Amino acid sequence: MSDSLEKTATTSPKRSGLNRGPERKLGASALKHKNMVVHGSWWWALPGLAAVLAVHYVATFLGASYAFTDFNGIGSFEWVGIDNFVRILDDYEVMASLGNTAFIAIGFLVITNIVGLLLALALNRGLKTRYLLRTILFLPVVLSAISVSYIFKYIFAFDGPLNAILAAIGLGDLQRIWLAEPDSALVAVLIVAVWQNIGMAMVIYLAGLALVPQELEEAAALDGAGLWGRFRHITLPMIQPAIAINTTLALTGGLKIFDQVKAMTNGGPFGATDTLSTVIYRNTYEFMNYGYGAAISLVFSVVILAAAAIQLYLTRDRGVNN
Repeated sequence: MSDSLEKTATTSPKRSGLNRGPERKLGASALKHKNMVVHGSWWWALPGLAAVLAVHYVATFLGASYAFTDFNGIGSFEWVGIDNFVRILDDYEVMASLGNTAFIAIGFLVITNIVGLLLALALNRGLKTRYLLRTILFLPVVLSAISVSYIFKYIFAFDGPLNAILAAIGLGDLQRIWLAEPDSALVAVLIVAVWQNIGMAMVIYLAGLALVPQELEEAAALDGAGLWGRFRHITLPMIQPAIAINTTLALTGGLKIFDQVKAMTNGGPFGATDTLSTVIYRNTYEFMNYGYGAAISLVFSVVILAAAAIQLYLTRDRGVNN
């Protein structure tokens, strides 16, 4: 018995040492990995940072520098200072396109968010076919903007389906050449842009609504809160991040609309649908006035940044401060 106890006593440290060996090795490996992550992984991002700097910031800076020249795309150029920016203030085409851009941006922002939120609320819970309907409504987002614009150009044509439907239901007096009249052309462009992007707004709002606890809404309903009260005091505050994302995307997207205008109207009739993007394109690539086009682009970029910053401030999540 004593021999057995002595044997156990003499062998137990060895067993203990054998058991601690892998733990020591694992601990050393984990510590080494931790040190490597803390002290060595920062340089892994250098290639990506270099690419971003080269493609975005350096290229943007070089392009913006042409705004202070009379460069026409070929040969040498001279520095003209702020002459191009002074010219912008006296350019009727630019000022008119600024109004059209604001109209499209505001309309795109409001309609896309309201309709997208209503669709998200309708397809959030309860409806058996909601997954199929979500897919159908999201499909236009993945389509090419140019392709969609040419399809709607045919729809809005004088001999297109829209006028044919109006005549068939007895509303022939409403027929018109939709894209050739200033009053309707800009609205038609806005309709196409909204139709193609509502699905994206809907999906973002659905993601926000998924974070709203159903139990909280049920408790509020039991306490007597109506549908509007639950939406205003529970749902709306909890989807604030989704609202901020959607409004930012809609505002910047509306300001930068180009494909729809270029494909459907090319800025016509008589500049009624010109936006800042089409004016920049025309001055830069059609009139070969790179310096002036760069100046308009620079001003346009500042406008977009300022609008996005103001919008983000207005739609920020105030829950942290409260």
